[in-house]
Amino acid sequence: MIMNTYKGTNKMIIGIVFGVITFWLFAQAMVNVVPAVQEDLGISLGTINIAISLSALFSGMFIVAAGGLADKIGRKKIAVIGYWLSILGSLCLVLAQGAVLLIIGRIIIGLSAAFIMPSTIALIKAYFEGADRQRALSYWSIGSWGGSGVASFAGGAIATSLGWRWIFIFSIVFALVGLFLLKDTPESKQESSGKFRFDYVGLGIFIVTMVALNILITYGADFGWTSGISLILMAVTVIGLITFIRVEMKKEVVLIDFAVFKNKAYTGATVSNFLLNAIAGTLVVANTYVQVGRGFNAFQSGLLSLGYLVTVLAMIRVGEKILQRVGAKKPMIWGGIITTVGVALMGLTFLPDVAYTIAVFVGFALFGLGLGIYATPSTDTSVSNAPSDKVGEAAGVYKMASSLGSAFGVAISMTAYGAASANGNLEMAATTGIIINVIFGVLSILSVLFLVPKNAGESVDQLE
Repeated sequence: MIMNTYKGTNKMIIGIVFGVITFWLFAQAMVNVVPAVQEDLGISLGTINIAISLSALFSGMFIVAAGGLADKIGRKKIAVIGYWLSILGSLCLVLAQGAVLLIIGRIIIGLSAAFIMPSTIALIKAYFEGADRQRALSYWSIGSWGGSGVASFAGGAIATSLGWRWIFIFSIVFALVGLFLLKDTPESKQESSGKFRFDYVGLGIFIVTMVALNILITYGADFGWTSGISLILMAVTVIGLITFIRVEMKKEVVLIDFAVFKNKAYTGATVSNFLLNAIAGTLVVANTYVQVGRGFNAFQSGLLSLGYLVTVLAMIRVGEKILQRVGAKKPMIWGGIITTVGVALMGLTFLPDVAYTIAVFVGFALFGLGLGIYATPSTDTSVSNAPSDKVGEAAGVYKMASSLGSAFGVAISMTAYGAASANGNLEMAATTGIIINVIFGVLSILSVLFLVPKNAGESVDQLE
């Protein structure tokens, strides 16, 4: 790795956070302005839903490859490309007059997220140490976890007062300011000699596998999980995954170095991150149930999640301080337990209206509280236990686990909710969907207990 005496600054942290929120705050706000976009552009709801899902699809497909490229050709270079892609994608949305630019813009925004997320984590790893790195990662987490929490309210406020296109005008402004703040950050990459080599075969297999998996997750319920299309997608996913692993383990130049999973702490952080993100299914099930089963409108159901917004933003820095005092394992366990308890409260659908409303509000607050405590210790564990020459790639895998976990959780929870609601008992349907999320929470806690060592986070850089 290229070495120098540069030490990360607050200006660099702010620049990184501004890049991160171009996706997690502004791009994610798209899901909350669907009616306004549909009316303005005159396109179908199905087309808008496809456009929205394309960002997550392209981010998930390319995030590992982008992380590996960052290690090889430069983490700052890949980050800067990501910022410019964010600007280009947002500009497409600002100028859209129909479906074409909308879809192109959402694809480009997904690519920008794939480039920005692992490269910025890798830059933090390169230029911050110890408590300073944990602080930087907590701000990164505020940009991602916090940004996604603010997205619905910020997007709604901007769309209502200025128009939905202004969401992406602001995104362009933040990306430009982020670029300016990062301009003095030196390059960071692996030491290399000879001709640049990249695993194009591995990337091709990985893309085919991820496309099949994402389509299955997103549309499996619509196709029918036992339909011919779903079964073909399952087969492509399984065969693609097996082929990818076998091919990668025989090559010198690889897309994913599976040796990173030999580190139990990194594996524990990544697996628990996947499982805790799967709890995102609770958000969809709970919001659907309170509107369909309890007569809430969209605004009222949004108010129920205000506690989540406040606590997740407030507790991320607290999670950082706990990490510095007791290490990573305990706050990861505590965060998982608190989140799981919050989810369980939302499953108490037998309660009368007022009591259940209180349970859901408290549940959302505990949900955010737990995630806020968990976020920085988990991210720090994954980063500090990744080899210095593979940190971009490792960060890409870690963040891909977030995206896939959330997609799996939503798909499985809503499938269970839909199947159970077929008999008309919405209370039992909601409880069933939420129980699945409780199981995800318990499994996340167990993965931390068995995989993350007791001293994780107490002595950073111990495995570099």
